[in-house]
Parts: sequence; structure tokens; C-alpha cells
Amino acid sequence: MTEERWFQLTYWPLLVASLVFIVAYSWQVIADLQGTAESIARGLIFATWIVFIIDYLVRLWLSSPRGRWFRHHIFDLLVVVLPPLKPLRLLQAFTRISSKRTSQGTALRSRISVYGAGAALILIWVAALAVLDAERGAPGANIETFGDAVWWAFVTITTVGYGDYYPVTPGGRTVAVGLMAGGVAVVGVVTATFASWVLEKAAARSSDDDEPATRGQVRNVARSLAELTAKLGEPPAK
Repeated sequence: MTEERWFQLTYWPLLVASLVFIVAYSWQVIADLQGTAESIARGLIFATWIVFIIDYLVRLWLSSPRGRWFRHHIFDLLVVVLPPLKPLRLLQAFTRISSKRTSQGTALRSRISVYGAGAALILIWVAALAVLDAERGAPGANIETFGDAVWWAFVTITTVGYGDYYPVTPGGRTVAVGLMAGGVAVVGVVTATFASWVLEKAAARSSDDDEPATRGQVRNVARSLAELTAKLGEPPAK
């Protein structure tokens, strides 16, 4: 067994575990579960957490050298430490489908676009769940429904911040800080990707006549004209 082989065997099961986590967590928070239903939802969430811990430890044990693997897989450690990041693994499934042959630049830009848009939607959903879970029922809280939580997450990730809804608990404010940091990163990635696409389209439509000549090219043309003029001015050979 190698680390690469283990990754291939556990790739889809871990994606299913990520989906189970987001469904169970959404069910728990939105439905405000109590009693047996809450225990079932918490059990599913805890089971997915154990699965990710085992996967991380096995991959670390199989890797060589382990120090280098650890430095290059910080996100996997964050997924273990912070369960709300698990749904981000679902984005990998969308970037593995590449049936058409495209240039490396186009393929990379498409992958970045998928990650950017997908990460934004997942961050909004998970942050809305987390802030509602932290705020609901707290003294002075104004985020009491899932609709209010989603609206707050949208205006926060876009750094608009109307201020009509805001967290008052330490847990809710921690979620807000993470969402704002993620929003800045996602907006920056999307903006950079769009700018790259515009530049590529502009370059594809431009022709050689539109390209400015360099000083070296101008000097070469002037030298050629001078040589041609000199030859034309010479008397014909007898």
C-alpha cells in the first residue's frame, strides 16, 4: 500500500463523507433538532470526523518523507481540525471532469473558476449554518432564522456588510472573521480569473498590424531602405 494508492481508494468515499456531513449538519441546524433526531445527526457528523482523522493519519504514515508531506497538505489538516471545511472537498469532483482538449491556460482558468464559485457557495452555506447555530437563542441576537443567516453570509462574503444583521456571540463573530477572510480571497481569485480571460480574448482578436513596432525593428527597416536606395543610385555595370 502506498500513499497514492490509498488516496485513489478513499477519494470517492471521502467525498461521500463530505456530503453526509453537510446534509447532517444542515438538518441539525435548520430543523433545530432535539432528542433522538439530534443524536442521530450529531452521530453522523462525529462519524465523518473520525473518517477524516483516520484518512489523514494513514496518509501521513504511508508518506515519505513525512515532513515534506505534512508541509504540502496543510489543507487536509485544516479539514480534520475544522469540520466545516469538509464540504470543500466536494469541489474536487467537479474539476476532475475534462472531456475536451484545452490549452493548459484554459484548463487552469476553468479549474480556478470552479473552485472560486464553488468555494463561495459552500462558504456561504456553511457560514450561514454555523452563525445560526451560534446565534439562535442568544441574548440580543438578531440572526434567528436560516433566511436571515443566508442573507448575512451573502453580504459578509462580498464585504458589503449592510449591518442589518450581525453576530453578537463570540462563536458567531469567529465565523464572521473567517467568512470575511474567505470572501476577500474568493473575490480576488474570481477577479484575477476574469481579467486573465479578457486579456486572452483581446490577444486572440488582435492582428500583427495592431502590434507596435520595436525600436530595433524600425532601425532594421531604415537600414534596409538605405541599402536599397544606395543600390538604386549606383551606375549600371558595363
